[in-house]
Amino acid sequence: MLQSPAGATIAAMMDATGWQQHSVRGFLAGVVRKRLKLTLSSKKVDGNRVYQIGSTNRGKVAPRLSKRRSR
Repeated sequence: MLQSPAGATIAAMMDATGWQQHSVRGFLAGVVRKRLKLTLSSKKVDGNRVYQIGSTNRGKVAPRLSKRRSR
């Protein structure tokens, strides 16, 4: 939904996932922005906020760092 040219609203993501509004917002901030390091843009269209993953780094996932210490 976030990769589509039209983007997605919070309400559309709530309908698709069955999540509450605060859970969708937490997913966008915690997973999309912080964990995956994707650029999330938003704009107002007809009074509704529409979210979309930016095209600068689409599909690139940040490498996971091991928490184990090397010897």
